Amino acid sequence: MPPRSVQWPPYVLVTPWLLIVGGLVWNSLDPADYWGDPMLAAAAVLAGALLSLRNTVAVGVANVTGILVLSVRDGSIGTQDGYLELVNTAFAALLGIGVNRVVARHGRRLERVRSVAEAAQRAVLPEPPGRVGELSVAACYRAAQDEALIGGDAYALQATPYGVRALIADVRGKGLHAVGAVSVLLGAFREGSHRIPDLAALADALEDALLREADQLSEELRLEGFITALLVEFPPGEGTVRTLDCGHPGPYLLSPGPTAGAVVRRLDAADPGLPLGMGALGVARPATENRAFPPGCTLLLVTDGVTEARDAAGEFYDPVPGLAPLGPFAGPGEVLDALVADVERWTGGPRDDDMAVLAITRRADG
Repeated sequence: MPPRSVQWPPYVLVTPWLLIVGGLVWNSLDPADYWGDPMLAAAAVLAGALLSLRNTVAVGVANVTGILVLSVRDGSIGTQDGYLELVNTAFAALLGIGVNRVVARHGRRLERVRSVAEAAQRAVLPEPPGRVGELSVAACYRAAQDEALIGGDAYALQATPYGVRALIADVRGKGLHAVGAVSVLLGAFREGSHRIPDLAALADALEDALLREADQLSEELRLEGFITALLVEFPPGEGTVRTLDCGHPGPYLLSPGPTAGAVVRRLDAADPGLPLGMGALGVARPATENRAFPPGCTLLLVTDGVTEARDAAGEFYDPVPGLAPLGPFAGPGEVLDALVADVERWTGGPRDDDMAVLAITRRADG
């Protein structure tokens, strides 16, 4: 796993040097009291917190050298005041180096934690294959916070005797409960996809697995926990796609435009069902819906981290007008790149929710 370093703005990195210049200039103008010393101490500590060890040492050396030059110029070198001034400056430089070492140690510890979290995410949410039969696949997961690598959004894709099947889901809530629910859901999907021929029956099997897991949860989580999910099936030898909506945002169908761009349509379910985990209400599953999925088209599955992303005015992001002028797309990878960049442009900052996206393209070459 490559190391991650914080990318500070350029003005932050030059701040310690500006403090040194300001402190030395102030001291040169008022050598009797040396009022610029706090600025020099702040420069040393700030460098320790923000800069590398080499630059921190350079800031400390610059501080001590500047004070030594001023002491020689003012004639205080060799006196008690001159020695105290040099000792204080050297102490501030050593303090900055100490701060740098503490920050570096905690950074290495955080990097190890992130490595473990990334390994856990890959185990729970592995990357789907890039090509399954006549389908090309791309997926991405973007956490709402950079420090968080795992959460309650999930996707999966499985080649089965009934065709290629895909799942995208969003667990209500966050934390370890959401991660545990994702693990149970994906395990049940991978196992049930191979033996259950009907999508509605597969959804019932997923719910049964979640209900068995819910017996070990608190009453609050049992009553309020649910998962929105969308099940998708690509029958072999057919240019169609079957979908079963369990309270999840509908998929988007992207096809090349007649002249430029792309035609983007949202495939909302005629009768969206209840989310998984709410079977106790006694509502029957809706019927599976069949739609045309010709070669060259892409089916885009998203979680509400996409559809509920807001701009500065509080407006929700809509992939239909957002993606249409960005096409045509050569494959699912280009669709994902365009979508993620457009959502980031729309929000202009951090999102409030995790974002999982799965793009599946039926290749024109079959």
